[in-house]
Amino acid sequence: MKRRACTWLAATLAASLALAAAPLAAQDEAAPAAAPLPQTAEHAPAEQAAPAEHVYVALTTSAGVITLDLDKTHAPLTTANFLKYVDGKRMDGAVFYRAMHLGYSDEPAGLLQGGVRDGAKLLPPVAHEPTSQTGILHKAGTISMARFAPGTATADFMILLSDMPALDAAKGNTGEDPGAGFAAFGHVAGGMDVVRAIWNMPRSATKGEGVMKGDILENEVKIVSARRVEAPAPSPAPSPPPSPAAP
Repeated sequence: MKRRACTWLAATLAASLALAAAPLAAQDEAAPAAAPLPQTAEHAPAEQAAPAEHVYVALTTSAGVITLDLDKTHAPLTTANFLKYVDGKRMDGAVFYRAMHLGYSDEPAGLLQGGVRDGAKLLPPVAHEPTSQTGILHKAGTISMARFAPGTATADFMILLSDMPALDAAKGNTGEDPGAGFAAFGHVAGGMDVVRAIWNMPRSATKGEGVMKGDILENEVKIVSARRVEAPAPSPAPSPPPSPAAP
């Protein structure tokens, strides 16, 4: 079943990839000040949007640690599904097995795919949350779910090495194929160097079928553990260059 999921994703990718308000004029100084507007619903100040809730997960692999930032506010269903695997320790022992390389750029382009290979650990599939609903687009570092038809994703996921807008839902699409896209639900907050290192590992010339052939890693990389963690500390701002000495 995993092989069918990989083949479906690769075929879909192959098909998809072919393809401040202006200031008010100053008033005359002699003019009287305008009376304030009443605080009706029409004129009441807009409420500030509540900040998004993020959940952080550390994937400890045999190649290093990858920290994920999951957007619980904008992709609640997909995030909750992933956390079920994390909290139930069902993601422990999962593997990264596929490194899709796209040849259209001199920079790293493609995706790294992994998931749970033990069928006994799989949970019921999660409802599809398209990018047109969540607003989380497929940019470099995004984490997204692999799937068959919309609503069949379980525990296979991908991390993007480059922007891949072909994976976003078509404009106006609310979750029906064709054009439903994939369910992005967060991004890599730390360890992108580990993602690139795994993605660059040797790939088999014989493993995989059809468009998957050539994408499968020669040696799978195990996810030893997946655990919730605190938000990573922000990176310090770079120090300004020293001023030149006076002559």
